[in-house]
Amino acid sequence: MTISVIIPVYKGGEAFRRCLNSLKQFASPNVEIIVVADGDDESGDVAESWGAKVVRNFPTSGPAKARNLGAKIATGDILFFIDADVTVNENTLPQVELLFSQEPDLAAAIGSYDDEPGAANFLSQYKNLFHHYTHQTGSEEASTFWGACGAIRRNIFLEMGGFDESYRLPCVEDIELGYRLKTAGYQIRLCKTLQVKHLKRWEIVSLLKADVFYRAIPWTTLILRYSQLKNDLNLQWSSRISVMLVYSLLASLIATFWWTAMWAFVLGICIALLTINFSVYRFFYHRKGTIFTLRMILGIGYTTFIVV
Repeated sequence: MTISVIIPVYKGGEAFRRCLNSLKQFASPNVEIIVVADGDDESGDVAESWGAKVVRNFPTSGPAKARNLGAKIATGDILFFIDADVTVNENTLPQVELLFSQEPDLAAAIGSYDDEPGAANFLSQYKNLFHHYTHQTGSEEASTFWGACGAIRRNIFLEMGGFDESYRLPCVEDIELGYRLKTAGYQIRLCKTLQVKHLKRWEIVSLLKADVFYRAIPWTTLILRYSQLKNDLNLQWSSRISVMLVYSLLASLIATFWWTAMWAFVLGICIALLTINFSVYRFFYHRKGTIFTLRMILGIGYTTFIVV
């Protein structure tokens, strides 16, 4: 069972160097490392000096096409896609090999971010830890694929036509592939012990841009196209109810300007939100403590929205 690691990169910077260094440390010599420099000569030069196979793509076309280009030259039985801003650990690649060796009917597998995000600021810790929580509490029978830490048998990937290259931005091209895999009857596993560390530093603008324009809107379009709204990962019923409650809360707060009795309704919604998301808050309390958890609840409330 051989593995080809495929990494699309655009302006990878220091995070990309750390990604390559982790592979140098933990990948065995028989693991094929393919880097697709998507309109990025500097990252391509870094990868070549490191010893990876490099594909240079011009002009920039987005991660979907970049991953497909990497897959075309891959020789491994398993294609393991990771992002340029993650690092692997000593268990990551051995788990991929073991998982597909033990389960011959398994078509694809996805992993999780670990619980020690690379960036120390509040938003990065929140975003990545919530992602970790979502995957760690999700169903092992997955309904989606994930390009940041996702493995798939090469023959099946090629049979499915790879990622949809009409997605030119890093958004839901991996989810769309997962939907096609499930529609075709293939099995996708969420392996909770298959983990990578995310190094990305999130700020308010980049977080909102990613969650709304790169995820929520195209994902909604994808759901409508495939008529799928499975109780899985970010689409769990608790998340959907939370979203409805948040919008109800906003409407109720506006209504209090004209009808003071609405404050009772506001209080009721707040209690409902705290109850539904209690397990999330407990997770953050145990990981980050009281102040961080209160700051999350009062300052952001993002646990009620789609966070990928």
